[in-house]
Amino acid sequence: EMLRHEMFEAFFEEITSGGMLPFMDPQVYGRSLMECSSFIASSSFEDPAIRGRGFLARLSGSTAEFLSMWILIMIGPHPFYIDKTTNLVQMQLVPALPRWLFAEQADDQKPVIRFKLFGSIEVTYVHDRGDEDLYRTLPSRYVVGLRDGSTFKVEGPSISNDLADKIRRVAFVASIDVYFEH
Repeated sequence: EMLRHEMFEAFFEEITSGGMLPFMDPQVYGRSLMECSSFIASSSFEDPAIRGRGFLARLSGSTAEFLSMWILIMIGPHPFYIDKTTNLVQMQLVPALPRWLFAEQADDQKPVIRFKLFGSIEVTYVHDRGDEDLYRTLPSRYVVGLRDGSTFKVEGPSISNDLADKIRRVAFVASIDVYFEH
C-alpha cells in the first residue's frame, strides 16, 4: 500500500531496516539470508534425502505481493495506456527507484539498473540526474532495439503506438534503454 500511495521514502526506509529479507540482519533472522524457506520437510517425510530441506512455494500470497511491488518499483503502475488524443496505445516506463539502487559503472559511465521485461526484453535504466531519486520521474528518451538489429530513438517520456505494440508482442524487441536526464 505504501507504493500505491507513493510513500516511497517510507517504503524504502522500511525495507532497508529489516522489512525485506535481503536487507535483514542474518543474526536477527537466525540463519543465512540464502536459506529462506516457505516450509521445511518434516522428519516423518517418506524420502530421508528430503527431510529437513527447505522449499519455497511457487506462487504464495507473499510471492504475488512481491511481484506486485516489483512491478510498481521497476515499471510503474500503468506502463501501457490509451492516449486520450489519439485513442492509441502508448508505453511509458515510470519507475520508483532510489538513487542508491543504481549500480555505478566504470569509465565515467552513468549509473544503471537492468532487468528483463516480460522475461526477454533487456531494459536498462540510465540515471543521469545526479543524486536524485527516480520516484515517478518521466524518462527523457528511449532507445528501442529490435531483434533484427534495427534501433529506434524516441525523444520524450512515451513510446508511440507502433513501437509500443511491438513491445507488447515481445517477440520483436530485444532491448529498451531508458534515459533519465536533466
